[in-house]
Amino acid sequence: MNNILKKTIGAALMAVVMTGLLSCSLKEDTSSISTPDNFFRNYAECQSVVNSCYIPLKSIYTYQYFLAVECVSDIMYCPSGTLDAQLDISPVKPRFGTTVWKQCYLGVQRCNFAIPGIENCEELTEAEKTELLCEAKVLRALYYWHLTCFFGDVPFYLCDVSDTQTLLEVAELPRMSADSTRAELIKDLNQIAPLVAQTRTSDNKEQRLGAAAAWMLVAKFAAWNQDWNEVVSACTKLEAIYGDLNQYPLSDIPFRYKNTPESIFEIQHTYTEGGLAYVSNVACVTTPVRSKDDIYDGVQIPELGKTAKTWQPAYANVYFCQGLMPRRGRDQRSYYNVAWEWEGKAFEKVTSRPYPGPKFWCPDMKEGNDDNNYKVFRYADAILLKAEPLCELNQLQESVRYLDMTRTRAGLSGYVLRTQFRLREEIRSERARELFGEFQRKYDLVRWGIWYEAMTDYNDYSTLVSNMKPCHRYYPIPDTQVVYSKNNLDNKEYALYGM
Repeated sequence: MNNILKKTIGAALMAVVMTGLLSCSLKEDTSSISTPDNFFRNYAECQSVVNSCYIPLKSIYTYQYFLAVECVSDIMYCPSGTLDAQLDISPVKPRFGTTVWKQCYLGVQRCNFAIPGIENCEELTEAEKTELLCEAKVLRALYYWHLTCFFGDVPFYLCDVSDTQTLLEVAELPRMSADSTRAELIKDLNQIAPLVAQTRTSDNKEQRLGAAAAWMLVAKFAAWNQDWNEVVSACTKLEAIYGDLNQYPLSDIPFRYKNTPESIFEIQHTYTEGGLAYVSNVACVTTPVRSKDDIYDGVQIPELGKTAKTWQPAYANVYFCQGLMPRRGRDQRSYYNVAWEWEGKAFEKVTSRPYPGPKFWCPDMKEGNDDNNYKVFRYADAILLKAEPLCELNQLQESVRYLDMTRTRAGLSGYVLRTQFRLREEIRSERARELFGEFQRKYDLVRWGIWYEAMTDYNDYSTLVSNMKPCHRYYPIPDTQVVYSKNNLDNKEYALYGM
C-alpha cells in the first residue's frame, strides 16, 4: 500500500481536481481551483473533489474483474488466456489483484481527503454538506466492500493522510478483521444515510450515489457478518424507496439500458464533455465470437454491428444452464442471461453450454469499446437479500414471500415450502438466476462458506479446477505490498499451500 499512499501528499492530492470521468453528468466547475489549500471553498469545488472519488471504479470494472468474480464460480467459466480465469494466482503473481488493491486504496484515499474538507467548508448549507458527505462515505464504503470481498481481511483507516507521520503509520497497517471493518462502515453509513433524500438512484438525474446505495451496502456488509436483523432493516428501507418489484420489467435489465429505475448502482459508461470515451470491455468476453461483418458464430446479428472485437467468450456452466435455468424452461430471464441461438438460428459452436445472453451484449460496439452501463446493485438483489435473513431467522413463510417476488416476475410459479434447508438452497439458486453475470457470484459463494465445494462440484473448466486451492477464495495481497508494509501484512493462507 505504501506506493499508493506516498502519492497522497503530492500528486494524488492534485488529482482530486480532475473532472468526473465516470459520467458526463458529473459536472463541475474547476476553473478556480489552483492549489490543495483551496479545494473546498464552495459547493462546486467540494463536488469536484467528490467526483474524483468515482474515477478509480473505471479501472476495476473490466473484463478481468468479470473473469475474477463471475467466471470462477459454480455458474460460469471462461477458457481465457487471461490467467485470472485459470486461478493461476499467488502472492508473487497477484494478477488482477494488483489493480483492485491499488485502485480501491486510491479511492479510499480520495474519499478520506474529501470528507474532512467537506465537513470544514463554511460555505455549504447543512443540506449540501450532508448530501456530499453521504456520497463520499458511500463511495468509501464501496471501495472497502470490494477490498473485503476480494482480499478478506485488509488494512482499514478512515483518516486523511495529510502529513508524513500519518503516511508512515498507514503504510504499515496490518490486516484488520473484515468483520470489524464491515461493522465500522455499517455504523458510519447508518449515521449519514437517514439524513439525505430517500429516493431511487434513477430519480437523481446525475446518478450520484446517496441513501439507496448506502442502505444496499449496509445490507451487503451485514449479510457477510451474518447480522441478519441489520440486513432486514436495511432492505426494508430500500423497500420503502423502491416499492413493488413488479413495476420494474425484466426488459430493463440488459446493460445497454442505462440508469433504469430498478438500478441502485451502475458503472457509468459514456462520453465526457471533452469528447473522451469512457468505456470498458466486458462485452468482449460475453458476446458470441464474431467471424466477419455482422456474423457471430455463424449467425447474423445486425444489431451487434460489423466492427465488434470479441475475445474468448465465457460460457454458462452445465449446472446453471441445465439445472438452474434449463433451455426449455419457463424462466423468462433465460432470454437475457444465456444464448443458445438467435432468432431461431443455432450458433455453430454451442452444444451443451450457451454463451452469455443479450443482457451483456453491446449493440454496434466499436472494436473493444463496450459503452454499456454495468448493473452492479439492483433492487431485486435487495429483495433476495431480505429473503435470506428471514430464512435464517426461521421466518420461513415471510422468506418465501420475498423469494417469490423475483420468481413470479420471471414467470415461475410460487415456491412450495418444505424445509428451512431446502429454502436456503433455493434462495441461493435464485440469486444465481436473477443476478447472473452481475459481478458478485463468487462473493456470494465465499460468504456462504461453500466456494471451494461449489467449484469442485460444478465448474466445467478443468484447467481452473486443477489449479484451484481453498486459499483462492480470496486473492492474495501482492507481495510488493507485504514488503512495503515491513511485513505487517501477510498471506498466511497462501503460505499453507506453498505459495
